[in-house]
Amino acid sequence: MGENIYLNKIGEQAKAAEKILSCASSQLKNNALLEISAAISQSAEEILEANRIDIENAKQSGMREAMIDRLTLNKERIDKIADSVKEIAALDDPVGKTLSGSTLANGLKISKVTVPLGVIAVIYEARPNVTPDAASLCLKSGNAVILRGGKEAINSNKSIAEIMRKAVKKAGLPEDCIQLIEKTDKETAADLMRLNDYVDVLIPRGGKGLIHSVVENSTVPVIRTGEGNCHIYVDKDADINKAAEIIYNAKTSRVSVCNACESLVIHKDIAELALIAIKEKLDKKNVTIVGDEIVRSIIPDAVPASEEDWAAEYLDYKISVKVVNSIDEAIAHIEKYSTRHSESIITESYSAAEKFIAEIDSSAVYVNASTRFTDGGEFGFGAEIGISTQKLHARGPVGLPELTSYKYIVRGNGQVR
Repeated sequence: MGENIYLNKIGEQAKAAEKILSCASSQLKNNALLEISAAISQSAEEILEANRIDIENAKQSGMREAMIDRLTLNKERIDKIADSVKEIAALDDPVGKTLSGSTLANGLKISKVTVPLGVIAVIYEARPNVTPDAASLCLKSGNAVILRGGKEAINSNKSIAEIMRKAVKKAGLPEDCIQLIEKTDKETAADLMRLNDYVDVLIPRGGKGLIHSVVENSTVPVIRTGEGNCHIYVDKDADINKAAEIIYNAKTSRVSVCNACESLVIHKDIAELALIAIKEKLDKKNVTIVGDEIVRSIIPDAVPASEEDWAAEYLDYKISVKVVNSIDEAIAHIEKYSTRHSESIITESYSAAEKFIAEIDSSAVYVNASTRFTDGGEFGFGAEIGISTQKLHARGPVGLPELTSYKYIVRGNGQVR
């Protein structure tokens, strides 16, 4: 057991709450979620006031505008959070589902049944919407949650967490089903990564530095949610207008998120016409294009690309662009630099689309659509804790089913071996 008394207490409380929550009825969990949704809506001004403090602190510290956007809440975003919690309440309970069943020759009846993971810890950065998303998904799936957000959003997170805890208690469940670590120092985060006596699964959500730190230092099992160097490949048989619209959305609708397009790959046969059309769209948001020699010969004000650019997750109004000779070269480039998050092909060729789908090894692969759809809410999951870029247990948006495990229930009548 670790020596962090503060975390040990939180862990003990989480374990005690999880014992009750894991056996709670669907109705009780749904009532708690509806109480959370209503409380968030009713407390919007309180949340916004706390968020304003965080935003002002971020500005004074020199945080980039794109990152401030991730931090910012407004009435529309709070309404969306409350609606998302309602959507989660309306989803099927993922716990207690029989996945398979059989009867052996000796009469033993074996069932494989879904169960909660237990206590889930979530480490994340300056995104206060993760607080209600993660807590709601964990509650619905019968898991107690320990939340550790970044210092940039501490006031917002404290406000939202306290509102949710009161709502859960009002519904008749332990308020410690949801706990927020209010210490934001690195030592506490490091200790949380080793809280094996209490935490069953750790989920990091944030940038490359956070993800790598958790993966390298955690002794608690990790569901790795990834940074997003998301690619769009414009095939030689692409509809150029369609491509320009999709890329504009994928790059600029919200640059600070992991499903934004960071890298563009274009077939040489269509490069000149496509780049002119794409640049015209991206210029509306003053997007900097970083490209190879061919790109710069077509777009003179493009910035020369380095090796690091092909792998970069900019989270800014910036995009790397490479021209390739074939779809095979495009796939090879994407596979080399991808973070296995989301990739898209723009093409009117069925065979090219099918080849791309078959050969690209990412958690979400698109044909003629924006990568911005890789999101739990957009996929119909209500919300998500993160986008998993690994293959074991969970992949893609981590929703309710991914927050369960299973156990075998074996019923007998005196059988012995």
